Amino acid sequence: MALVLFNTLTGEKEQLRPVHDREVRTYHCGPTVHDFAHVGNFRSSIIYDILRRTLEYAGYHVEQVMNITDIDDKTIKRSQEEGVPLSSLTLRYENYFLADLRHLNIKVPEHLPHATHHIGGMVVIIEKLLRDGFAYKADDGIYFDITKSKGYGTLAGIKLESETQSRISNDEYDKKNVRDFALWKFWTETDGENGFDASFGRGRPGWHIECSAMAMSKLGETIDIHSGGVDLIFPHHTNEIAQSEAVTGKKFVNNWLHIEFLMVDGQKMSKSLGNFITIRNIVERGFSPIAYRYFVLGAHYRTKANFTWEALAGAQTALQRLKDHMGPEVGEEDADYRQQFLECILDDLDMPRALALAWEVAKDQNLSLATRTATLLDFDRVLGLGLKPQKIVEVPDEIKQLVAERTEARQAKNWAKSDELRDKINDLGWVVLDTESGPRISRK
Repeated sequence: MALVLFNTLTGEKEQLRPVHDREVRTYHCGPTVHDFAHVGNFRSSIIYDILRRTLEYAGYHVEQVMNITDIDDKTIKRSQEEGVPLSSLTLRYENYFLADLRHLNIKVPEHLPHATHHIGGMVVIIEKLLRDGFAYKADDGIYFDITKSKGYGTLAGIKLESETQSRISNDEYDKKNVRDFALWKFWTETDGENGFDASFGRGRPGWHIECSAMAMSKLGETIDIHSGGVDLIFPHHTNEIAQSEAVTGKKFVNNWLHIEFLMVDGQKMSKSLGNFITIRNIVERGFSPIAYRYFVLGAHYRTKANFTWEALAGAQTALQRLKDHMGPEVGEEDADYRQQFLECILDDLDMPRALALAWEVAKDQNLSLATRTATLLDFDRVLGLGLKPQKIVEVPDEIKQLVAERTEARQAKNWAKSDELRDKINDLGWVVLDTESGPRISRK
């Protein structure tokens, strides 16, 4: 079976056909390290991790790249506001970001190129674009002439004449021609020490050229999969295509994968609305970061998801219950369930179906507990929920007695007494799970 993904470029699901046989080369737009990343950013990161895990589960070797944007308008402005060198600021927030990845059980990509380490490659690309007539020099920088780009705007579904003028005018850079985007910004005093020498003038790169240079440096001129949030389709990914294909004459990306927005209480996330949520905020509220990962798996990546604290609480409860279904012994995974799981994940990363299947396994009394445990562990190679076999622990007589009393209360349908005993068990550091084969007791 082959992986099928929805390709933003064509608007259809397509079978993955890697350029290099069983090796898949993927690129994901990473963080601009000027502040803490928010949970919307990490929805994208979790899906990218699921993509990698799915490919590995299906037997592919993955070359994974995620860039670190450590120089742009935002990073320079923040470093000047704090009165610290740009490198100190970006390193601090990069470390916070990487720590959050690990807390979410996201595999850190093998390649984490930094924009400031690839200036030379960007300069070479810009020089070629100038020589070939795709770029021109203006008073404040070097710009790409999008009228020279064949099929510009196809990814975003826009037509150059009807839509580009109004939408590109929202870009951060001032332009001689509003339709064109900056490849290089000439140095000004506001940049301070953040400038680089180039044959066409001292300055710093535009945002879009950074990703093209880093992607091609690590993965070659044609990439199998490029992913990111839907907010990057235009202008960022649109401009990446234009400049990359102009310089190489080859298709830049075979499959574009985009993750939909995460809403917060039905609204877009913003600091002005007070709904800017970070992984730190989640932990401060008493939730596990893996509970957020579980929450993300509950919605398909191409649909909007709505974050609420109540939904996160539900995800944390469900995650704990799933863990409680794990037994102490690991048998052989069930082949039929494994095949069904493979079909789910290879169908455009259908995590809601995969998660539902995990619950079907957990509750299947026709399988031994050891088989259910092995099958869930196999699924978790992709889900990444940190499932583990239950440790065999000695349950104190006091807890056993309370559980027995609670069972009697439930049989008598004395639900108030049952709840009271359950809370007492919890207060003593234990959890009781009601299963079809009777109560199971575990440590909190």
